[in-house]
Amino acid sequence: MSTSMPYQYVVLRCVPRVDREEFVNVGVVVYCQAADFLDVTWHCDADRLRAVDPLLDVERVCDALAFVDGVCAGDERGGALSGQPLTQRFGFLKAPKSTVLQPGPVHGGVTADPARELEHLFGRLVG
Repeated sequence: MSTSMPYQYVVLRCVPRVDREEFVNVGVVVYCQAADFLDVTWHCDADRLRAVDPLLDVERVCDALAFVDGVCAGDERGGALSGQPLTQRFGFLKAPKSTVLQPGPVHGGVTADPARELEHLFGRLVG
């Protein structure tokens, strides 16, 4: 029998023009304290993003997502945040920002396998 653990997640949204309130889901971050797990899965579909804003710098969006990847992994791509505990790193990632890459609301659930849950959420919410 597997043990279910609580987890939290945020969907990462690309919001090219805040004034139009349009966004495209580009990633999911999952944090599970009980499993000492923090990870992100993301994908930048340039055609889809440019359909919302033809002038969007997709490379900058991908760079921002790579930064999130580094924060989750705790490596040099995440800068000074990488050395912080997982709970603080997730706290930074879930905080609202007024940039092109924004986290959606925090949601939660229970899972026996946070990595599998991340892949499931990504497939369902980002595709």
